[in-house]
Formats: sequence, C-alpha cells, structure tokens
Amino acid sequence: MSKKEWNEKKELNVKTVTTEILGTIIGALIIAAGTTMFLLPNKLSSGGISGIATITYYLFNAPMGIVILALNIPLFLIAIYKIGKYFFTKAIIGTIALSVFIDLLENLPTLTHDRLLACIYGGIIIGIGTAIIFKMESSTGGSDLITLITKSYKPTLRVAKVITIIDTVVVILNVIFLGEIEIGLYSAIAIYIAGKMVDIVFEGVDFTKLLIIISDKNEEIAKEIGEKVDRGTTGLIGKGMYRKQNKLVLLCAAGRGDISKIKTIIQKIDPHSFIIISNAREVFGLGFKKQEKIV
Repeated sequence: MSKKEWNEKKELNVKTVTTEILGTIIGALIIAAGTTMFLLPNKLSSGGISGIATITYYLFNAPMGIVILALNIPLFLIAIYKIGKYFFTKAIIGTIALSVFIDLLENLPTLTHDRLLACIYGGIIIGIGTAIIFKMESSTGGSDLITLITKSYKPTLRVAKVITIIDTVVVILNVIFLGEIEIGLYSAIAIYIAGKMVDIVFEGVDFTKLLIIISDKNEEIAKEIGEKVDRGTTGLIGKGMYRKQNKLVLLCAAGRGDISKIKTIIQKIDPHSFIIISNAREVFGLGFKKQEKIV
C-alpha cells in the first residue's frame, strides 16, 4: 500500500469514527428531548431502563439521567466481554450523553399535558433519535445491552421478542408504582409509535432483510460476512444475460442491525458490486425462527 493510499484510508477511518460518535450524541440529544418535553412530565414511559428511571423520578425525586447511568453500569460490566471495544466505546458515549442531556433538558417547558399528544409526539421524537443511534451502529445502553447479553447465551432468540418482554414488564411496573392504568395504556402507544418510527427511518426492529450480492469477489465477501457479522451466505449460479457470462450470486438473510455492517463490508471489498436488499416476510432456520412442527 502506497503512502497516499494509507493516508486516504486513515482519513476515512477518522471521518467514520467522528461521524458515528457525533451521530450517537445527536441521537441521544433527540431521545432526551422527546423524553423530557413529552413523556416524563406526563409520567409516561418509553420502556426499558428509562421506564424504571421514570418510576424512581416520581417516587424518590431522583434525577432521571443519573438513575439511567447508574442502572447501566452493571450491564456494561457484564457486556464488556460480549461486545467489541469500538461498539462498547460508542455505547458508553451514548449512555453518558443521554443521561446528561435528560438532566440538562429537564427544566425545559412541557409542550403539552395532554397524554395522547404526549405519547404520539414523544414516541415520534424518541423513535427518530433511536433510529439515528442504530444507523451509527451504536447504543444508549438499557434494552440494547440486555438483548446482547441474552443473545450471547441464546443466539437464536429474536431481538424484538426480548425488547417486547422488557418493555411490557417495565410498563406494568409503571402502572403498579404510579397507580394509574392510563399511564400503561398511553406508554404502550408511545413505545409502539417509537418502534414504527425506527421501522420508517431505519430497517425495522423485527424485519429480516434478504441481500442478493453480485460481485467478482464473492469468496472474500462471504468470508468477511461470516467472520465479522456471523451470518451465512449461499452461492447460487446465475448468468448475466447481457454478456452471457456465468456469475456466482450470493444470497444472505440478515437482521436489521446487520445490514449497515454488511453493506460496508461489501463496498469495501468490491466498490463495483451490485447489491439488492429486500424485506423477507419470514425466515426459518439457524439464527432465525424455528420451523413449527405440523401435527
């Protein structure tokens, strides 16, 4: 590699790291704004650790940001060996940024005391912030870390299922401790809307994607996807009808969180590759759902 190519690669890496860290901070700021201006003043929850922090805020007047940070510390200690150093660093930055921004923005005026409006707009804003965090391949702790830890022990477990269980439990706790059934009903709407916004802005929590990859460097691409993303690929024999040449076409089913990494791998290895990404309605097999037995 020439000195010029090395400098260009180094500059690209610095630019990528800077973009992802800034994006993580911006995403955390947006989530904090949606929480403090809409959900928190109306006792509503966005699920996960933020929902637990909402309970402690109203029961003990504990600063929400500090509680979020404190609850995430043991999760980070458990997850440190389960996730890469770079992701771990971004997740730490995202968690600290969210905690700081929530406590800083807490004194901003409440935009509405109508819980229906609060859950709608709060869900939209939090969903946008969460999607940005996902696009940066980052995290603000909480449910993300719990999911990573859980999946390390049971790799076939669906991310959406884990998050749904966590959010359901937290919303029920909000209702029990704060004593209003409406809190649970409106919080459920906020969580649903936030999830839909992630679907729109990003790939969707529960979507599986199907990638069709056409490249002259299929073996290298398949190896990198297998080693770095832990997803399998299948080679299918195809034929380019324009040049009448046989081509090996790679087929890869992957989750929402894997798409950005896979695209980066493919474009890095072969910038001239051809990629088709579509939604897969259902995927059964190793790493995805198990086939139900027909009786």
